[in-house]
Amino acid sequence: MEISILGLSIIQSMGISLGVGTSTLAIINFFYAISDGKIDETERNFMGVTYTVLRVAMGLILVSSLLLAIIGYCTHGDDYFTGYVTAQTILTTVLFVNAFLMTIHMMPSTFGPAIQASSWYSLGFLLALFAQGHTM
Repeated sequence: MEISILGLSIIQSMGISLGVGTSTLAIINFFYAISDGKIDETERNFMGVTYTVLRVAMGLILVSSLLLAIIGYCTHGDDYFTGYVTAQTILTTVLFVNAFLMTIHMMPSTFGPAIQASSWYSLGFLLALFAQGHTM
C-alpha cells in the first residue's frame, strides 16, 4: 500500500509541476502570439501543443488525487482530509471548472486565463510548502 501511495504522490507532484511550467509557457506564448495583433497558424499550433500538455497535467492530477483520496479515506477515514488536502481539492476544482467554462466560451477571456494561471501557481506554491513540511 505504501508503494502505491508513494507512486501516486509522485505522479500528482509531477502533474502539478508540469502544469505550473506549461501554464507559464502558455501565458508567454499567448502574449507573444498577440503582440503583432494576430495569431498565425504556427503560433496557434504551438499553443495547441501547450494546451494538450496542460490537459495531460490535469489528467495526472485528477487521477492521482482521486486515487489518493480513496486510499486515504479507506485507511484514515475523515482524518485524511487535512487542510492541505482540502485546499488542494478546492484549487483543483477551480482549475477544472474554469478550464471547462473557458472551453465552452462561458468564461470571459479577460478573467479565465488569470484564474487558470493563479490556480496553477497556487497549487505549485501549496506543493512547495507541503514538501518543506508546512501543512495546515
